[in-house]
Amino acid sequence: MNNARREAVAAVLNYRPIEPPWNFRDTPSGQLFGANVFNDAVMKERLPKDIYKALQNTIRRGERLDPSVADAVAAAMKQWAIEKGATHYAHVFYPLTGLTAEKHDSFLSPDGNGGMIAEFTGKQLIQGEPDASSFPSGGLRATFEARGYTAWDVTSPAYIVENPNGTVLAIPTAFCSWTGEALDKKTPLLRSMQALNKQAQRLLKIFGNTDPGLVFATAGPEQEYFLIDRNFFFGRPDLAICGRTLFGAKPPKGQEFEDQYFGAIPERVLACMLEVERELYKLGVPVKTRHNEVAPAQYEIAPVYENANVAADHQQMIMSTLQRVAQKYGLACLLHEKPFAGINGSGKHVNWSLGTEKVNLLEPGNNPHEDMQFLVFCAAVIRAVHKWGKLLRIAVAHTHNDHRLGANEAPPAIISVYLGNQLTEIFEQIENGGLKSAREPGTLTVGVDTLPPLPRDAGDRNRTSPFAFTGNKFEFRAVGSSQSISGPLVVLNTIMAESLDYMATELEKATGGKTDPAILNPAVQKLLQKVIKEHKAIIFNGDNYSKEWYAEAERRGLPNYPNTVDALVHLLDKDVVELFSKYQVLSEREVHSRYEIYMERYVKDINTESLVALSMAKQLILPAGYRYQGELAAVAASMKQAGLKVHTESLDRVTTLVNELEKRIADLERAINHPENGDVLLHAKHHRDVIIPAMNEVRKVADELETVIADDLWPLPTYQEILFIK
Repeated sequence: MNNARREAVAAVLNYRPIEPPWNFRDTPSGQLFGANVFNDAVMKERLPKDIYKALQNTIRRGERLDPSVADAVAAAMKQWAIEKGATHYAHVFYPLTGLTAEKHDSFLSPDGNGGMIAEFTGKQLIQGEPDASSFPSGGLRATFEARGYTAWDVTSPAYIVENPNGTVLAIPTAFCSWTGEALDKKTPLLRSMQALNKQAQRLLKIFGNTDPGLVFATAGPEQEYFLIDRNFFFGRPDLAICGRTLFGAKPPKGQEFEDQYFGAIPERVLACMLEVERELYKLGVPVKTRHNEVAPAQYEIAPVYENANVAADHQQMIMSTLQRVAQKYGLACLLHEKPFAGINGSGKHVNWSLGTEKVNLLEPGNNPHEDMQFLVFCAAVIRAVHKWGKLLRIAVAHTHNDHRLGANEAPPAIISVYLGNQLTEIFEQIENGGLKSAREPGTLTVGVDTLPPLPRDAGDRNRTSPFAFTGNKFEFRAVGSSQSISGPLVVLNTIMAESLDYMATELEKATGGKTDPAILNPAVQKLLQKVIKEHKAIIFNGDNYSKEWYAEAERRGLPNYPNTVDALVHLLDKDVVELFSKYQVLSEREVHSRYEIYMERYVKDINTESLVALSMAKQLILPAGYRYQGELAAVAASMKQAGLKVHTESLDRVTTLVNELEKRIADLERAINHPENGDVLLHAKHHRDVIIPAMNEVRKVADELETVIADDLWPLPTYQEILFIK
């Protein structure tokens, strides 16, 4: 192999930890959990009782925040942070880039006598003012309209960010413009949770729950990711800039042996995972599970599900912590949905439910057929997904996810609901007019005397379904590994609010507001029967990967938007705009802004990839082809001069491929240099229909060239090296 690749492999083989191992015996993990969080226990200890109570009413009951409490909270938060070594505080927010942003300000201010004093007021806690002009706004803000505000989100706890040279107090905030319009991911999420609570309260009141407490969505995202050695990462311009490989021939071995999945975790990877978890524990992130995933060098980390707003913040922490800690172990963490062609990509399965602090409203219990409240909430989910399936598809539409959805490793772009055998049978009984029984869970006998009988669930799981019921929650499997979960949660909460609104309105009309079972039960039965008859087309318990399902889904009238452009255009549909406006989640201007931002991001992603592919093909791959072609030609000339029989098959093949690569590069260059006029949709369609196919043609030839060029001339770390040398 060439020198750069040889040095990269040598560095991997000779890897030594950058830092000595930490002594995990000194502090048990249980003591670490939440150590750097301004959580309930800290607030209860440090705040006056009346301030603590007012704050808890906002956090736990959704009551309006009294600004007068801010000074007391700020004083306590400042003192706690300084004791933790903090010199600065930062309003952390989540702009429409999908990443995390922050602005650091010092606690220290001049005291007027040549000294400094530590200050942090309630006003500084409640509101910050970062520059809003350089973040995506989709037309909400002109370049010269720079004022933007961050607003303290009291429902997501502040925390300490550690650095070798100090710490920072991080305060989760919403981010809006001077006009009050949302420029971030958090504000619409909070609005959607407010709408969800309002409609759920109406429905619970019908069932006699007059004071159930705040109803909130919960989420638990399972994060898949790749870990590869940083030497290989920086040896690939495509990985370093685009997050995925734009070239790469299939290695002799991929994932076909199925030996990676849940296998023993490599030592360096496990060490990295342990430190990631340790850091997340300190931040109060309830990570629970880790394991090898299906593809070589692919892994997963999953938290316990929690309040959806906090879960969204925690998910951003998980992604940034994975990438930061990986560097300490000489690794690069890849969050792209498809870093390597031909092997499984990465998703972020979001487990979603709703409930109060005491009750999960999607918990079927031992007798789900007798629990009318559960059946109404579950039917509301079915109705919401069927009516608004296009919105769920839009929520996961972005460039990277196009490589993954429907590729026999992730759900297809067709949204459907998997209920499992037990619930399917219950709703079929309801549809047919007689609800009698539910399938019993039972036990599973393995057939080995020394193994105990195992409790068996009433239904199987379906990993091919994009939206599957998994016992007491739904798993939205179509979410991409690199994206913020806020967008999917906003859609889930909003369409569920609309569906609960419909269910509550129908039952209120049928019962006159009375909770008498003699009136309520027949009304519920009639409503459930109507909902299932109208929306059963969304229920599919079979193989979503099968070709037959695509034909069946079309027969059922389910939408199929195979790529981001096809999906995003429906964000401007009249019913979508009206939905978000009605429940005050996004105004019409805010919906249009997101359409512009997401479509423009699609164009930018493809444009960047095409420019990187072009430069790599011209500057790395084509010269390697020329060199090998020259070597083969020199050998042929020497043999001919010596009077030996000359075999030119290899030279002919390389020459053909080099010539073909030159043509494909020229085609790609022409595709990139198209006129930049027209609206963003025209640009997006050009990138989808012209540039992507041109890139694929360049890759097709380049990958074949990789399989014939002498190994010492190939300039890029190969799949074989990246995925299997650890």
